[in-house]
Amino acid sequence: MEFSLPWVFLIVFVSALIITPFIIWLALKVGVVDHPDERKVHTRLMPRLGGLAIFLAIVVGYFVSGLYHEQMNSIILGLIVIVGLGVVDDMYGLTARFKFLVEIGVACIIVFGSGLVIHFVTLPYFGKIELGFFGYILTIVWIVGITNAINLIDGLDGLSAGVSAIVLSTIGVLAFFGGKIMILTMVVVSVAAILGFLVYNFYPAKIFMGDTGSLLLGYLIAVISLLGLYKSVTLFSFIVPIMILGVPIFDTLFAIIRRAVNRKPISAPDKSHIHHRLLALGFEHRTTVILIYIFSFMFSASALLLSGSSTLLGSFVLIVAIILFLEFIVELTGLVSTRYRPLMKFVGKLRRKKG
Repeated sequence: MEFSLPWVFLIVFVSALIITPFIIWLALKVGVVDHPDERKVHTRLMPRLGGLAIFLAIVVGYFVSGLYHEQMNSIILGLIVIVGLGVVDDMYGLTARFKFLVEIGVACIIVFGSGLVIHFVTLPYFGKIELGFFGYILTIVWIVGITNAINLIDGLDGLSAGVSAIVLSTIGVLAFFGGKIMILTMVVVSVAAILGFLVYNFYPAKIFMGDTGSLLLGYLIAVISLLGLYKSVTLFSFIVPIMILGVPIFDTLFAIIRRAVNRKPISAPDKSHIHHRLLALGFEHRTTVILIYIFSFMFSASALLLSGSSTLLGSFVLIVAIILFLEFIVELTGLVSTRYRPLMKFVGKLRRKKG
């Protein structure tokens, strides 16, 4: 039996509320727990596998929403593989290289199995540019990159789940106004499952989503956003999903820069992500998560404004303003290093000249 979207949301949300306590019991029973250490904020054993609860709630939504009628076999196969990868990683621990290779394999399933590829980009003053084989590479990089970006920000109670819900909801708004019902339905199912889980995951959390959850959410965001870009995009329509994903992309980009500056491997863990830096500035756990939610809302609002902009100049000004804001946040929090402050130094020089 299929239901209207409000009923689908309610059914999936309640399903997540019911399923999550069983996953908490299961994780504790089989010993799939997160141990505290010097890199982590929590101080006691926490059950993992929370992503499994999100996945099972999504399975419920897949059937009650009628999504099973859609031709999305490759997407479903990729979803199952990525969840399986996360479960095994949460239970036994896998190397970053192995997970990366599996993620590339999943991206190839999507690209070559479903044909979900960006074939060309339309640029202002240049017209349509065929991407050819580069379109396949770009699509694979997008899927793997976003999947890992969500994984990297999974450092505080409710952070990845909340940011993912905001990101997906923004994609849902664009899908609604664009008349893309399948994308909207996927968003409703995903967000309902996330919010049901978030009841148990927000500070103080009763369960962590683990890699099962962060990889699952990253995969969903990557694929659902790609569905909105299918085959062809304009320059600014390609920037819109990047802006929606501002927080995870921003944090991942500067993690790469920070590790390059400090001559560390890209996969090397550290305690200098945006949430770590905000905690170091003295913000409490819950306040830090809410601040990052606000950042994510700001990115989403900017993306919606950009998608509705009718002028090239207006779009350009908005993008420049966002870049300057990001640079200010980077320097204020010391995201690259506490010595990296070119913008603040430049503003200081201007003030001294005026004085």
